Amino acid sequence: MPELPDVVVYVESLEARIVGQRLLHIRLLNPFLLRTAVPPLSACEGRHVTGVRRLGKLIVIALDADLILVLHLMIAGRLRWLERGAKPPGRITLALFEFERGALAFTESGTKRRASLHLVEGEAALAAFDMGGLEIADASAASFRERLQRENHTLKRALTDPHLFSGIGNAYSDEILHRARLSPIALTQKLDADEIERLRAATDSVLTEWTARLRAEAAGGFPEKVTAFRPQMAAHGRFGQPCPACGAPIQRIVYAENETNYCARCQTGGTVLADRALSRLLKASWPRSIDELG
Repeated sequence: MPELPDVVVYVESLEARIVGQRLLHIRLLNPFLLRTAVPPLSACEGRHVTGVRRLGKLIVIALDADLILVLHLMIAGRLRWLERGAKPPGRITLALFEFERGALAFTESGTKRRASLHLVEGEAALAAFDMGGLEIADASAASFRERLQRENHTLKRALTDPHLFSGIGNAYSDEILHRARLSPIALTQKLDADEIERLRAATDSVLTEWTARLRAEAAGGFPEKVTAFRPQMAAHGRFGQPCPACGAPIQRIVYAENETNYCARCQTGGTVLADRALSRLLKASWPRSIDELG
């Protein structure tokens, strides 16, 4: 799922292309994408784009007449910019927003239709999409600590809860926890002051650095390779590969459609955390420490 750094670069790229432009037509190629009926989507046509911004992991496109398009990419949704006359990608295109200078294709790979489009009228209606997560760039040490310890959750769950923190998902939470050298299953209310500050600093630096990296990769163009798995990452998606800090193999905890990646040596004092499926299968043979894997 595109997270804060990816969404920021999407927003910046859209700002450069569509702000001030007239939205000529919206071609809805998959009716399940649209989750609202009032106002009708046709009300957008002919309107000028007044702004583009991020709301959590959502992309918000404001039009005149107080109309607001809300794009939620979910896991497999992506955006592609097409120059005038270019054909949209085949079956994966769910909607096409046609502007004076080009078109924006809203695509989704796979068969599960999770991405969504809403059209609302006014900031009051948009507020219903705001989960209330803390924006890390605006967070003081005190506000970060208060939000983190508001409830007693694991660090992984707390970082990825949109009601607590804005824009962080599975991938960047792994990177943050690796940099902070903290276990994904450590409880928020058990952390000491030093650990909380390490986590705050890591959260800020990881999101800032990755936003700058993705912005540089786009180099003024439209981001095309938006993925949760990047070779430059320290932990996420690197199961079995060496930790860039200590060389130990990166471990994982698999749950549902997600997995948490971490370094046992750097983050859990050498303890290999129980993977729910594999630890039940292996039982007594499940390794208790990173050294037993070697």
